[in-house]
Amino acid sequence: MFARSTTLQAQLSALESGIAHVRDEVMPALEDIPGCVGLSLLVDRHTGRCIVTTSWESEDALRASAERVIPIRDRATEKFGGSPMVEEWEIAVMHRTHVTPRGACARVTWVKTDPSRIDSAIEVYRDHTLPGMEQQLDGFCSASLMVNRSSGRAVSCTVYDNAEAMERNRIASAALRVDAARQARVEAVDVREFELALAHLRVPELV
Repeated sequence: MFARSTTLQAQLSALESGIAHVRDEVMPALEDIPGCVGLSLLVDRHTGRCIVTTSWESEDALRASAERVIPIRDRATEKFGGSPMVEEWEIAVMHRTHVTPRGACARVTWVKTDPSRIDSAIEVYRDHTLPGMEQQLDGFCSASLMVNRSSGRAVSCTVYDNAEAMERNRIASAALRVDAARQARVEAVDVREFELALAHLRVPELV
């Protein structure tokens, strides 16, 4: 499974219309593209940072969709404002404990490492970090890890039932993150918190 993420620095006044556009226009348009298996939208209502992630059943489907998604992305960019940053990923891990509820929130962590260590980092996340999340984080809903094998970049997204659960687990989550970075020998680049405005990724369990 593969994914394409588009990060936008939206105007705060355009957030609601942008979310509606992704829900009502972008999602139906993507459904017509072969190999697309869903979409999610993360929104930071304080900074305007938004991340649209589309998932694809194979790398071939991801590549084949590139030209068709350009006008869709351009229209969404006009709605949100700002310039898009597009990245492509392999979905290495996906695990859900239950259906994502309304009001869910997500903590996203970007890391980097030597590309030769990506498989080791995936193993640490799958075998150590993920079980730790399930055991220690009250209100944990799901987690995913996406990697770019050529650059050594990776991004983890941990979803909580609501903002309160995300906040009360902040210290425990940070401890897990530090331990994972030490074991996997990765460097954390950024950590952000978002509202999960749209959750329609149909990626199967990958653990």
